[in-house]
Amino acid sequence: MKSLISLLNHVGARWSGNDGTVRGITTDSRKAEPGMLFVAICGTQTDAHQFIPQVLEKGAWVLAQEGKTDLTDGLAFVSNPQQVLGDLASAFYDFPSKHLRMVGVTGTNGKTTVATVLFQACMSMGYPCGLISTVENRIGNQIIPSTHTTPDPISLQALLAEMRDAGVSYVFMEVSSHAIHQNRIGGIAFEVALFTNLTHDHLDYHGTFAHYRDAKKLWFDHLTKSATAIVNKDDKNSMVMVQNTKANIQTYSLHSMADYKGRLKSIGLEGMELEINGISAFYRLTGAFNASNLLAIFGAGKVLGFDSEEWIQSLSATPAARGRMETVVSTNDKIIGIVDYAHTPDALKNVLETIQQMRHPNQRIHCLVGCGGNRDAEKRPIMGAIAAELSDRVILTSDNPRNEDPQSILEQMWAGIGLHLQSKVLRLADRKEAIRLAVSTASAGDIILVAGKGHETYQEIQGVKFDFDDLSQLQISFKEMNR
Repeated sequence: MKSLISLLNHVGARWSGNDGTVRGITTDSRKAEPGMLFVAICGTQTDAHQFIPQVLEKGAWVLAQEGKTDLTDGLAFVSNPQQVLGDLASAFYDFPSKHLRMVGVTGTNGKTTVATVLFQACMSMGYPCGLISTVENRIGNQIIPSTHTTPDPISLQALLAEMRDAGVSYVFMEVSSHAIHQNRIGGIAFEVALFTNLTHDHLDYHGTFAHYRDAKKLWFDHLTKSATAIVNKDDKNSMVMVQNTKANIQTYSLHSMADYKGRLKSIGLEGMELEINGISAFYRLTGAFNASNLLAIFGAGKVLGFDSEEWIQSLSATPAARGRMETVVSTNDKIIGIVDYAHTPDALKNVLETIQQMRHPNQRIHCLVGCGGNRDAEKRPIMGAIAAELSDRVILTSDNPRNEDPQSILEQMWAGIGLHLQSKVLRLADRKEAIRLAVSTASAGDIILVAGKGHETYQEIQGVKFDFDDLSQLQISFKEMNR
């Protein structure tokens, strides 16, 4: 319970009414009731200001946008309710992030791996930790299903408060460009901010690459001088990210001098040997892109005060996140199946180049890949071209077609493939049948990459989510065909 006036004063709202006790905050008019503060948000599809009369009838208070309604009684006003929602929710839950050591990670690729490995390694050292990720949210060993990469501001602050009350010390969270742009992370005091990389993605939302880049940058712009920003020096956008930040800046790199310098010494399907700041160890993650991720992870641990040797020992024992270069091998023919979340051109290229590095001369690479419907269409021909150029055999198939025609998506991917490569590419929209075909046509010892969905356990078709798990389907196909 919080004082209404104290909450409104915290976000600079204009309010001329009496004080009261707020028992909850909501942006859903259906949940408004006496003692609730309804925040009217102008969404992309619905303007919640239209529901204000019904909310007032229910006896709730309203925080609205200046100039959006003619009503005044029972209403408080700010210039942009969405921008203050995080701060408002933080105040309601007694500023939970101030009691937690918050580490956020943003970038096109690597967010889930970095956040998850940080969580797992820190937990293994005996510290109580929280995780907020695309795959799942965790409070220690308690698993909470995840619906978004970064939750809405009210749910996020409630989750952080739950973590604080459970005695959590460290929280590792993914910070998406959508969340930054919509200020879902408002009211969070980050101690460490990590930047992995920036490549083609989410242009369906941001419109242009520049807008996408600037959304990421906005987070670093608002960091305080007590925070530390750790950025990937090997990515040309890293210095753009921090050019206006007040935070302390640190860098990591595989190719040039940096605060955290890495050297990849050997690589295989089981892992890689990586030297970080002169200390060599074998890690269960693999690929140059994961070597870069490990440098970011190492840097975060150093800022948090962990001993280098102990931290590296913990990291070297930590597996990759679910659906990130996850491997299964057939019993008889030793066909290697790899499931990876690679759903952007850069991620797919990184994974296939890693497999190219690891394969033997007689091993063929079969790549099964699709693109999601109702999302950034510009990347579809690019991903088709990458798959064809770096694989021996390609099956273009459905990812999550959502409300689009799967065949239309495959046609757009096909359009990016050069004539000289089209003979090794098939189109098969049924993902289950595509996996079965890849397994049935593979030779002993071949490598099958199933890309795009990773940890997801569903396939979304025409608004319905059907049970579907790439790793399970690979295992089933191996057994069916006695591979």
